[in-house]
Amino acid sequence: MDLQSAITEIWENRQSLDLSDKEYSQPIHEVIDLLDQGVLRVAEMNDAGEVVVYEWIKQAILLLFQISTLTTYEVGPFEYVDKLPLKKNYQSLGVRVVPGASARYGSFIDKGAILMPSYVNIGAYVGAGTMVDTWATVGSCAQIGARVHLAGGVGIGGVLEPPNAAPVIIGDDALIGSRCMITQGARVGEGSVLAEGTILNPAIPVIDSFTGEEINRGKVPPWCVAIGAQRKREYPGGEFYVPCVLIIRHLAPGERHDKAQLNEILRLNGVSAS
Repeated sequence: MDLQSAITEIWENRQSLDLSDKEYSQPIHEVIDLLDQGVLRVAEMNDAGEVVVYEWIKQAILLLFQISTLTTYEVGPFEYVDKLPLKKNYQSLGVRVVPGASARYGSFIDKGAILMPSYVNIGAYVGAGTMVDTWATVGSCAQIGARVHLAGGVGIGGVLEPPNAAPVIIGDDALIGSRCMITQGARVGEGSVLAEGTILNPAIPVIDSFTGEEINRGKVPPWCVAIGAQRKREYPGGEFYVPCVLIIRHLAPGERHDKAQLNEILRLNGVSAS
């Protein structure tokens, strides 16, 4: 029986099974090992640009929490009590990890990535050459592309339940400014820049400043510069301003981020990229 079928069967019968039995625990651990190695991913984009979520892999993560018990881990002067161990062997993976950073077993960090004091949860995927900057958080199952910069304090939301819920996906070469919050399966396209403090979720409209048209909600398209903004709405109690994301510049595909030019564009709009 392949792993997918095994996990699906265990999940469907989890209330009546003794999950500590090796027959059931072994395939669960095999899936998490493959996640940890980057062989499996919780979600990915298909050729049509749609998010494909592998529910059975998320089910394996949820099952792992059921079969795991609290254990004390000591790392130097620090003590942790958790159901899952921390990720290991960074040097062999070619990953730089600054003291204060931690990633849970079952997350994947690709070669050349840098973890400043930050946190990466189980099921997350961090691409090659990406920097997770100081106090940034990559939530469970979030998918971060290659050569991405998650600036200081960025919050990438996680999702485990329900198993079919799509995680946050950040495309290759994106720049996410300080203190941005991207949650609930929101998406940032390849090469795009989010100015600091931007909030993005499926309820937030993304508007093109050149046309005034709402493009979509919770999805910043590839190769553009976007800022957090507000738009006026009328309610029975009066006029109020509600958040939106405003596209202020379209970039040529493959255009490298010129930090000085970006800062000038954003400065003119009263914000910054980092």
